[in-house]
Amino acid sequence: MRRREFITATAGAAIGLMLKRRTSATDSPKAGRRPNILFIMTDQQHAGMMSCTANKSLRTPALDRLAASGIRFERAYACNPVCVPNRFSLQTGLMPSAIGMGQNSDSARAAVTDVMLQGSLGRLFQNAGYETVYGGKVHLPRKMNDVQKLGYRNLTRDSRRGLADACAEFIKGQHTRPFFLFASFINPHDICYMAINDFRRTKEEAPIGNTDSKTCEAVLDRARKTGDIDAFVEKNCPALPANHEVPEAEPECITQKYVNARPFRAYVRQKWTQNQWRLHRWAYCRLTEMVDKEIGTVLDALREAGMEDNTLIVFTSDHGDMDSAHRMEHKSALYEESVRVPFIMSYRPEIAEGVVDDTHLVSNGLDLLPTLCDYAGIETPEGLHGRSLRPLAEGTRTKDWRDFIVSESQNGRMLRTDRFKYCIYDSGGHCEQLTDMKKDPGEMTNLAAVPARLSAGVLDKHRRLLKNWVDRTGDEIAANYIRV
Repeated sequence: MRRREFITATAGAAIGLMLKRRTSATDSPKAGRRPNILFIMTDQQHAGMMSCTANKSLRTPALDRLAASGIRFERAYACNPVCVPNRFSLQTGLMPSAIGMGQNSDSARAAVTDVMLQGSLGRLFQNAGYETVYGGKVHLPRKMNDVQKLGYRNLTRDSRRGLADACAEFIKGQHTRPFFLFASFINPHDICYMAINDFRRTKEEAPIGNTDSKTCEAVLDRARKTGDIDAFVEKNCPALPANHEVPEAEPECITQKYVNARPFRAYVRQKWTQNQWRLHRWAYCRLTEMVDKEIGTVLDALREAGMEDNTLIVFTSDHGDMDSAHRMEHKSALYEESVRVPFIMSYRPEIAEGVVDDTHLVSNGLDLLPTLCDYAGIETPEGLHGRSLRPLAEGTRTKDWRDFIVSESQNGRMLRTDRFKYCIYDSGGHCEQLTDMKKDPGEMTNLAAVPARLSAGVLDKHRRLLKNWVDRTGDEIAANYIRV
C-alpha cells in the first residue's frame, strides 16, 4: 500500500468510528433549540472586497449588514486558493492534499473515499435530522460532484439571481424541522473573463460565449460605451494598490508554474497598462456588488420569515482574486489577495453584534464543519484538524487557539503565524519566501532572500512548523520539497 493510500485509509477509519457513535438528533443536549443554518458562499471574493472593510471602491450593504449583526474574522484563509480543492475542504474538513489534490485539473483522479462522503457536511446534517438543501455552483472533485451523494436535496443549479430567488422561496416555505441551506453563488468569479477575452482579442478571436463571459463583458461595456476609456478610468476606477509591482526575489515558481502556465496570465502581467489594471479592479467591484444584491435577497427573506433569531448565518468565499496585486489577476498563488477570504458569522442569541476579530487565525475549509456541527449539537468526526469557531464567536474562550495556519497550492505551501508568513514552492530560484506581515503587508520584500535582515531563528522556526504539519497531516505532496 502506498503512503497516501495508507494515510487515506487510516483517516477514513477514524472518521468511520466516529460516525458509528455520532450523537443523534433526538439525544443531543441542544436538540430542543438547534438553529437553522444558512451558509452563503461567493466565488473569488478576497477578504477586502466589502465596504465594511473600509474599501471605498464598492458598496456591499447586504454583507455590511451581516457583519454588523455578528462577527467578522479578518484573518481567515482558504485551504487552497482554487475552487475545487477548497470546496472539497469546506465539505469535509480535510486538507486537499488528503486526496492528492492541488488544482482543479486533479478532480478526476482525486482519491475521495466513501468514508469521506459519509463524514461530509450534508451527510452529517441529514443524518442528524436536518433538512439539507444545496443551491448554486458545485465544482467539487468528480466523485463528489452530485450533491445528492453528499446528502443534499438540489434546490437549483442556477448560481445567480435564480439562486437568490430559490433560496428566498425555500426560506419562506413551511419547515417541520431545522434546515441547513448551502447557497453557493458564482460571482464575482466572472471577472476571470476580462483577461481571458482580452488575450483572445490579441489573436483576433471572439470573446468566449458562455454566461460568465457575457456577464463580465456586459459590465465592461458600461465603460467602453462612454467612448473614452482613459477618461472613464481616471474618473471612476480605483487606483492601483501599493503592491502592484512584482516583488524583488519573488519565487521563480510563481512565474514558471502559475503565470506562464496560462498564456493569458503571462500576457496581462507583461502587457496590460495601468488603465487596464484599474478597469479590471472597477469591474471586479461591480461584480461583487452584483452578488451582494443577490445575497441581500436571501437575507431579506430570512427577516421577512421571522427566522433571524433562530438561524446561524455563515458567509465566506472559496478563495480570493489577485486584484492587480503583483501585476496578477485570477487566483492560485499564495499571496494574501488570493488566499485570504472574508468570513462572517451571525447568530443573534449567541454572537455579539459588530465584532471584528483581527487576532485569531481561521481556516474556512478546516473550521467550517466543526463550527456548524458544534452549533447543531452534532459530534465532529475524529481525525480532523479544524476547530469550532464558536468560542471565538461568542467570546467564551479566546486564549487557547492555534499559533499558525497552513494553506496549500498546486506547487507550494504557506504557513502563517501571528507576524510572519512563510511560503515554499517546489521548484525554481528563491523557492522560499518569508514576509514580515506587520511591516510589509503587501508582501514586497522576501526576507528569505536577505537573511541578514531576519531575527535569529525565524526562518528555521517556520520551516520546522511546516515540516511538523506536513508529517502530522500526511501531506505526501509537500513532503517531497519542504525544508528543515
